[in-house]
Amino acid sequence: MNKLALYCRPGFEKEVAAEMTDRATNLGIFGFARVQENSGYVIFECYQPNEADRLAREIPFHQLIFARQMLVVSNLLENLDPADRISPIISEFETLSEQVNLKQSNMILVEMADTNESKELSAFCRKFTVPLRQALKKKGWLMANESQKCGLFLHCFFVKPNCCYIGYSYTNNHSEHFMGIPRLKFPSDAPSRSTLKLEEAILTFIPRKEEEKRFNENMIGVDLGACPGGWTYQLVKRGLFVYAVDHGKMAESLHETGRIEHCAEDGFKFQPPKRKKVDWLVCDMVEQPSRITNLIGKWLVEGWCRETIFNLKLPMKKRYQEVMQCLENLTSMLNKQKLTFEIQAKHLYHDREEITVHIVIK
Repeated sequence: MNKLALYCRPGFEKEVAAEMTDRATNLGIFGFARVQENSGYVIFECYQPNEADRLAREIPFHQLIFARQMLVVSNLLENLDPADRISPIISEFETLSEQVNLKQSNMILVEMADTNESKELSAFCRKFTVPLRQALKKKGWLMANESQKCGLFLHCFFVKPNCCYIGYSYTNNHSEHFMGIPRLKFPSDAPSRSTLKLEEAILTFIPRKEEEKRFNENMIGVDLGACPGGWTYQLVKRGLFVYAVDHGKMAESLHETGRIEHCAEDGFKFQPPKRKKVDWLVCDMVEQPSRITNLIGKWLVEGWCRETIFNLKLPMKKRYQEVMQCLENLTSMLNKQKLTFEIQAKHLYHDREEITVHIVIK
């Protein structure tokens, strides 16, 4: 068990590989990434045994930008007999049980990559979950308490109907979602589907127990590049009054709430009203990532806001390098002002050629 499987958006395998290589090297762990373009996953193989488990425990999953899920896996099981796929999978789990305590597990996820080709596996994976779960329970596994913080999720990751990886993830260091994808429903009254980007970002970056404290009717938000209002909608829904900054028109339904002021201005030139404390800045403008980085940095350095969520649109090439450069520049700007802050970045499911960044000034 010296391999990690990392799920991702198809087309971002090289970014996952580069990020995991850097993270592993920082821990003194060396290996190589097996990358198949547009496969929706990467296999990172460590040179030494048991080091994949160490990576799964010691690399904070929430700090990974491009990976949707991180799990320790066995060698690929190939040529599974359609008449009995269960037996070889159970045998592989038995081998796994010699290294980790499967009685710590309470869940089995039968998954596939998020690609058009793999979607054909979806119905099979759903049907296969039930008999596999029953077989695992007969072995005395899947018995852990669901509240067990350091327990395991078991995974069976199919790449073809007759080929799969089996493995596990740590419940205190993984995505809790099936395939690493949160299932969000598009609100029928939202102005645009981009609203799901901000909703996913809030669910990803803000602890549920803190959401009402961090978003409420006593707060003010600014949405740069707001038209037609998908991101403004999420702030208004949570009670904020929002300055919606864009030369374009905002959805009439948002004006009717009485919770927005439309500012027909350039988002790069807009400054918050004097004597108004802005709690939240959000931004989804289509612009060079370095320019957005400098804009957000200015808002934070000037003290115009204390918390922000924004998107960085990525170039076609050297995307990982561009992301790291932007985050380093932001960190440098804030450090120079001796600000205490927390920064997170994630390639969310509802993102495409972009990542979402969250910064809070402490």
